Amino acid sequence: MAVSETAVQTFIDYLKFEKRYSPHTIRSYQDDLAQFFNYLDLQFGSLKIEEISSAFVRSWLASLMEDGNVPKTIHRKVSSLKSFFKFHIRGGLIQQTPMSNVSTPKLGKRLPVFIKEEDTQVLLDSLKQTSEDWKSLNARMLIVMFYSTGMRLSELIQLQEKQIDFGKFQIKVLGKGNKERIIPMNKTIIDIIEEYLTLKKKEFEKTDGFFLVTEKGKKMYPKYAYLLVNRFLTDSVKTLDKKSPHVLRHTFATHLTNNGADLNAVKELLGHSSLASTQVYTHNTIGKLKEVYKKAHPKA
Repeated sequence: MAVSETAVQTFIDYLKFEKRYSPHTIRSYQDDLAQFFNYLDLQFGSLKIEEISSAFVRSWLASLMEDGNVPKTIHRKVSSLKSFFKFHIRGGLIQQTPMSNVSTPKLGKRLPVFIKEEDTQVLLDSLKQTSEDWKSLNARMLIVMFYSTGMRLSELIQLQEKQIDFGKFQIKVLGKGNKERIIPMNKTIIDIIEEYLTLKKKEFEKTDGFFLVTEKGKKMYPKYAYLLVNRFLTDSVKTLDKKSPHVLRHTFATHLTNNGADLNAVKELLGHSSLASTQVYTHNTIGKLKEVYKKAHPKA
């Protein structure tokens, strides 16, 4: 790589040890920077970091668009570059950033994919009919937890038994940036959790304190959880375009807002750092709008 690998590594170390970003986020930065600098090497040959201009960046962005990358992906990659060059301006390695004259494609507003309330009940009912093998137990536990708490996949996989307070009916979640938040639960969820833990203790001697485990008693991993949720959503909710754990997080937030929950409260439950991230859930379904209209309009 023509651009000093030290410059990249210094930046990554900053994200890891000072910003304390998650491994997943750090990997995204690494991949974006590697892709950018590899492009420069192939197209323009050996460049010093101070020789990189906005024209080189725009050339890379154009190639990304030609390759079919969506605006959201390009925005993320531009953000990675902005952070990288800003870091090295502060450190004195360069005097100015090449990002000041770089524009990005407009992002279209995308409403989050969620499950209708009536379909959610069908999904939950189908889980009651599953057999008691470990994959079925895990699918039930995953879907109940995602829909009832709005947790992220990474948060649920990392959840330890000690984070569940059965007396207070709540869970202490460690979210992005190591920020803690408290999520309340009802007795129905607590009962399902206790049943799961009882079966787990009978089946496995040691699980290292993690709440969710595979049928081998090992800590659950992202792909395992994703595939289980995807399979059950595919079987039970035929109308969904997406069938991932994040759909259940969106459903949690949408159902709360559609039933009158305060947006700031939803923000805290989701672990968002900004209210802007939560405002996407202020959308309403046509059915909900009709319901509001009938209740509020004197001639409805």
